[in-house]
Amino acid sequence: MLTSAPRPSASSDTSAPTRTVFGKDLRTLLLWCWQGLGGTLAVAAMEVAAYFGETPLALIPFVTSIVLVLGMPEAAAAQPRALVGGHLVSTLVGLAMLAAFGPSEPAAAAAVGLAMVAMRASGTMHPPAAINPIIVVMEAMKPGFLLVPVGLGAVLLSLYAFGWHNLARRGSWPLRWW
Repeated sequence: MLTSAPRPSASSDTSAPTRTVFGKDLRTLLLWCWQGLGGTLAVAAMEVAAYFGETPLALIPFVTSIVLVLGMPEAAAAQPRALVGGHLVSTLVGLAMLAAFGPSEPAAAAAVGLAMVAMRASGTMHPPAAINPIIVVMEAMKPGFLLVPVGLGAVLLSLYAFGWHNLARRGSWPLRWW
């Protein structure tokens, strides 16, 4: 529903009223559409990488990270330290639990809890990375999973987000690199 927001004061402002759609100004809606397009392209690139890398898409833990980093770039969990560090820390926890207990549901559940603690302790809390220990433990992933796709993917997503956000608004992301 297209509406016009009231002007703050008719005597102090002679500009046209701000246009809104569903209570949001058009600039905000355009920014959200830009973020959504960025997410679409990032997931499509991930699908291509999964296809050519012969890794099932479900085992590449980045869709929710893409949504967070591109859709809520101001969030602390969307900053590069949290994105890269959270994925690495949680994957390491999963690998340790797999080595200690083998693939099992209790080990996977415990790995998620331990990953939460490890991410908080290391200042790398990135909630989407909590899926990594489940994937590692339940699919009995090899240690190389830490580097590819996890480490490489997190770094590439950070670089992609930097480029994408700064195409729209120079200097808009990240709020801090580390």
